[in-house]
This record gives sequence, structure tokens and C-alpha cells, in this order.
Amino acid sequence: MNPKDGGFYALASSPSFDPNLMTQGISQKDYDVYANNPDKPFISRFAVRYAPGSTFKALTASIGLDSKVTYPDKVRKIEGLNWKKNKSWGDYSVTRVSDVENVDMKKALIYSDNIYFAQEALEMGEETFRKGLDQFIFGEELDLPIAMEPAQISNKPTFDSEILLADTAYGQGELLILPIQQVAMYSIFQNEGDIVYPRLINDDSEPKTKSAITSATANEMKHRLEEVVNNPNGTAHRLSNPKYELAAKTGTAELKRRKGEKGVENSFLLAFEKKEDSFILLSLAEDYSSGNSATQLNSSFIDNLYDYLHKR
Repeated sequence: MNPKDGGFYALASSPSFDPNLMTQGISQKDYDVYANNPDKPFISRFAVRYAPGSTFKALTASIGLDSKVTYPDKVRKIEGLNWKKNKSWGDYSVTRVSDVENVDMKKALIYSDNIYFAQEALEMGEETFRKGLDQFIFGEELDLPIAMEPAQISNKPTFDSEILLADTAYGQGELLILPIQQVAMYSIFQNEGDIVYPRLINDDSEPKTKSAITSATANEMKHRLEEVVNNPNGTAHRLSNPKYELAAKTGTAELKRRKGEKGVENSFLLAFEKKEDSFILLSLAEDYSSGNSATQLNSSFIDNLYDYLHKR
């Protein structure tokens, strides 16, 4: 997407189908090949709601900064890979991947620390956190010729528990967001805190915007997300390239039917070009396997995209 006017350069979903066959009259045999494909080529993934996973942490951090709960140098002492607030949480705990003891916002984004963001949201409290989320586009209908549902924060108007509040902070819980909506929400970092609503690139109307966070917070987060790429420990470090300035946040969202089981994992990459604000992209890899995360799959694509946009 062009982050300045919201115009889409491309919306793509794979596997897909040949629309020419539909307009010319598809045979039953060809239709059955598509309909029986377990990878569901008729689904436009860019218009399907998903739990966003850790990409959402950038929004949680932004709300925390604006509410004066989060600040860059504030350190949380976290021990181990599991944490729960108290005994009232029963056997439920928040888990993280890296055992980093003293965690500030910079480290929390670089290592994508679930526990840090869960604790920040609990300190904010539901009222402050939801008030911040309400500044985005949750519940809104977007003016696009694409069938889709509004983004949601939770199934009900309020969280039923502190656990759900904590889970929402790092992109799980009951969050459901389309890739189209995700990329629009992330446009705040290239527009001084304003969301630029998405549209088709040949739309001649004036871009529609909405203020979501302060410009100071947007600029702070812009630099912090650049560190996720440039720092050797950053989850998006494989995208580091000296020829351009890229900022990004990766994410993994696990989907499971019941507690304790191993679920399907979706991989996300949200990345934007920071120097000239020429593009922002969201990539999703469903049910990904090792070596095929959204970040790994997009390394060469981002190189090609950068070259294309700067040689036109």
C-alpha cells in the first residue's frame, strides 16, 4: 500500500483461481478441481480476519506511550519463559521465547516479548487500553468493493478477565483483523500518528485519514521498529539491507481448539520503507513451517519492490 494516500499497489492471495475461466463459463470438472482443493483457492486471504499475533505489539506500545504508562527507558525485571499475575490465574501463564531478564521497550520489540506487553496492558487497565484501541478502525466498515467484516477487539464490549486483556496486548485473545485493516492501522507510523484509510489506487477522491496516536509516539515507534530490523537479535533482522531503511514487526499467531494442545501457526510480517515512506506491506503465511515464515519468504520480494518503486 502507498502509506501516504492509502492506494493499494497489490492485493494477492495464493493459491488462487483463474478468473477468466469464470467469465467464460467454467466446466464442472475445472470447478471441482478448485472446490476440492484443501488449500481453498476461492478464499481471498487479504479479506479474511485473523488474530494478528505479535505485529499487534506495536499498537500496544503506542497506546502505552500516549497514556504515559509505557516509556522507552522503563525496565521490567522478568525471569524465565513463563509468567502469571497471581494464583487467581490458575494454571494459565503467559509465555515468551527469549529469557531476557531486564526488559525495556526496545528489547521487548526486538525480542518480541509477550510477558512485557501483557504486563504493560495490565498496568494500563482495560479502560485506558480500550480507549486507545477505539482510536483505530475497530468496528468500522471500510469503503472498498471487497466483501469483509469489521475488525474486532473482543467478542463482547468488555473483557471478561485480566487474562484476556493480557492476551490481547500481544495480539492473541479474541482479536480479529483483516490484513487490509492491519496494514491501514500501521500507516500511523508513516503519517505522524494518522491512519490513512485504504482504497483502490485509481480512486480519485481525497485520501481519508483519522488521528490515532500522537506524532511524538509515531516517530518514537518508527525508530523502534527500525531496530527490529537492524539489531542482530531483532526478529526481522534477516531483512536488514544497507541500501534502504526498513522498519518492521513480525508476528506469529497460534490457533488451537483447546488449552494445552499444539495449534496451527500463522506467520505475519508488517514492514515499511522508512526513509521516503514509499510503501508499507503486510504478508501472511498460513500454517507456516520452519524456513517458510512470512519474513523469510519476503526477503527477496522487498528488494524487488524497493527497486521497482524507486526506478519508475
